[in-house]
Amino acid sequence: MRFKVVIPARYASSRLPGKPLLEIAGKPMIQHVYERAVDSGADEVIIATDDSRIAECVRSFSAQVCMTASHHASGTERIAEVVRCYAWKEDTIVVNLQGDEPRMPAALLAQVAQDMNTHTAANMTTLAGKIISREQLFDPHTVKVVTDIAGYALYFSRAPLPWHRDEFLRENGSLPVDTQFLRHIGLYAYRAGFLEQYINWPQSQLERAESLEQLRVLWHGGRIHVSEALKEPGHGVDTQDDINRVKRQFRSDKYE
Repeated sequence: MRFKVVIPARYASSRLPGKPLLEIAGKPMIQHVYERAVDSGADEVIIATDDSRIAECVRSFSAQVCMTASHHASGTERIAEVVRCYAWKEDTIVVNLQGDEPRMPAALLAQVAQDMNTHTAANMTTLAGKIISREQLFDPHTVKVVTDIAGYALYFSRAPLPWHRDEFLRENGSLPVDTQFLRHIGLYAYRAGFLEQYINWPQSQLERAESLEQLRVLWHGGRIHVSEALKEPGHGVDTQDDINRVKRQFRSDKYE
């Protein structure tokens, strides 16, 4: 199976400006992300950015860069511009790997691409992992997902989902054992032809309220298949604390 990876990378992060260029273990973060993508077996890896500083950095380690417009509201919109630029065929499978995921296992990129290849009824595929603590379930930075019996997403939210009416009235610090709670892993695959459709759909109220780009798909009647990740993903980078944690993880790798 063939697939491509596009890595959207912005300089203007509200919480950590310039984060793709921050140094981790002797390399800029965007280079670590690129190396994860290359290790996935993708036949092409492209970094999509609107910033010349990121583009210059990317070229310094001989990666392919596509300059995109600055007005895109999400990584998916930025990837749609790349698809147009390269004129990829409609059935081309494209994986969206965010530029702030230096610890994302390469195996998960291959998994989400394979799921897209397998689930022909899906407009998008993505991954999830089990939530095992009440603290994580109630954390608005952890996106939750609920699915139907076939694994298709019913809804994504920053709120606790599903809401266990009886158990959550008790503040006992544990999660009910008879209910599955899933956290969304922000890794997507789509077919190139779908992206043209996506960018022509207006943003939905739900997408704006939750700040979750995948809700545009559900709002307009699309289908997203969710599989349980075969490996635990590493931490993404949104804050300085995240950078410090990821640096410690890279240091510990040397002694494994």
